[in-house]
Amino acid sequence: MTPTRPRYARIRQLVDELLTASGTRSAPVPVEKIAARMGAEIVFRDFDENVSGVLVRSDTAPVIGVATNQSVERQRFTIAHELGHLALHEGREVHVDKLFRINLRSPSSSRAEDVQEIEANAFAASLLMPQLFLHRDIASIELDFEDPSRILPLAQKYGVSVQAMTFRLLNLFGSSERA
Repeated sequence: MTPTRPRYARIRQLVDELLTASGTRSAPVPVEKIAARMGAEIVFRDFDENVSGVLVRSDTAPVIGVATNQSVERQRFTIAHELGHLALHEGREVHVDKLFRINLRSPSSSRAEDVQEIEANAFAASLLMPQLFLHRDIASIELDFEDPSRILPLAQKYGVSVQAMTFRLLNLFGSSERA
């Protein structure tokens, strides 16, 4: 069943469970270790330039394919995004010699048009940049959302892009105020 609107509470619950089960208490979140705990295999491949990643579900185990031409930060986000699909969505059936379910991560994934893509992006952001961790880490710094050099140390610590960190901080703490 496809959700009609993003299930943010469910996403927070799933992420909290994954972080607890993996013993993760600080950044960077070991996204590949979490993928393994979820039974997913990660493979790095060359894809068409419009594909960042793919989730393939078969009778054996889910496989997350990650584009090799992406930055490490983008690869981490792609893995987390595909884990969001794995945890939250059934996927679409595709027949290629046998039955698979597949989710593709492409440029359209970042546009707020598809509830499943919104959820997978929210899951990835929550997993890689947990709210509790960020609250702790920003307590002693002065944030300036318009100065990327102020966001860079946090982005590096969490293993994400400055853009992803800025977006996450804005979503959590508002345009210029702390929550």
